[in-house]
Amino acid sequence: MAAEYRSTFVRRLGNRLISPLARLGLAGKRMHVLTVAGRTTGRRYSTPVQLVFHRGDRWLVAPYGERQWVRNARAAGEVELTRALRTERSHIEEVDAQTAAPILRDYLKKTPVTKSFFEAGVDAPLEEFEAEASRHAVFKLA
Repeated sequence: MAAEYRSTFVRRLGNRLISPLARLGLAGKRMHVLTVAGRTTGRRYSTPVQLVFHRGDRWLVAPYGERQWVRNARAAGEVELTRALRTERSHIEEVDAQTAAPILRDYLKKTPVTKSFFEAGVDAPLEEFEAEASRHAVFKLA
C-alpha cells in the first residue's frame, strides 16, 4: 500500500531550503517553484515541484496525491513556474489515465524519493500506472 503524505517539519524545512535554490536555477533543470492562486482566497501559494520532460512536452505531476496545490491549479487552469530567476505563466490541462501512465512511470524513474507514495514499481507495466493516475494528477503544460 502506498504511503500517505504528511506535512512534517522536515518536509517543510526541505521545501524552504530548496525553493530559493530552484528560483536561482541551482536545484537542477527539473526543479521549479510552482505558484498558484488559492481557489477560494485568491492568495498566492508556492511549492517546489519537479517537472517531467517527456517527448518534447513538459508535464506537472502530483506525486503526493491530491494536495491543495493540485486543487488550486485545477480550479485556476494555469500556474506560474519560476526557475533561474525567470517566471512563466503556463496553462495546464489535466490528462486522462492512459496519457498519464507513461508520464507517471518516467516521473518515478527520475524521482525515486517519491516511490513510497506509488503502488506501482519503477518497472511496472503501464497498466499499473494507469491505476495510479486516479491518485496522482498529471497536467500537461501549454
